[in-house]
Amino acid sequence: QVQLMESGGGSVQAGGSLRLSCVASGFIFSRSTRYCMAWFRQVPGTEREGVARFYTGFGGTDSVLSDSVKGRFTISQDNAENTFYLQMNSLKPEDTAIYYCSTAHGVDYCPNTMERFNYRGQGTQVTVSS
Repeated sequence: QVQLMESGGGSVQAGGSLRLSCVASGFIFSRSTRYCMAWFRQVPGTEREGVARFYTGFGGTDSVLSDSVKGRFTISQDNAENTFYLQMNSLKPEDTAIYYCSTAHGVDYCPNTMERFNYRGQGTQVTVSS
C-alpha cells in the first residue's frame, strides 16, 4: 500500500517561495518505472487543477507544468529520499489553494485527472497574500 504525505505548505506574501514535499512509503522510486507523480491544487468550491506532473518510464522521464505555473514552479524527485517536490517561486495570490500530491502506477502516461491516480496525500494549504 502506497502512502503519500505532503508538507511545506504555509502562508507567504506575493513574490515569495515555498517548497512542497511529498514523501512516499510503500513505493521505492529507484526500483520503479511506468509511474507518474503529480501535484494538483484545489480551491474549495472550484474545479481541481493539475499543476505539474512527472512521468518515469522505460525511455526516461518527462515533466509537464501547467501554463498557469510555467516558469515559476518546478517539479522534481529525490530517489535517495523517496520524496518528490514542488518548488514554487514568484507566488501569486491566485496560487492559494490546497495542494495534493498523487501517484499513478503501471501507466504509460500521466492521467489527466486526479481521480485516475492510484494514491494521493491528504493535502497541504498554501496561502499567498497580496
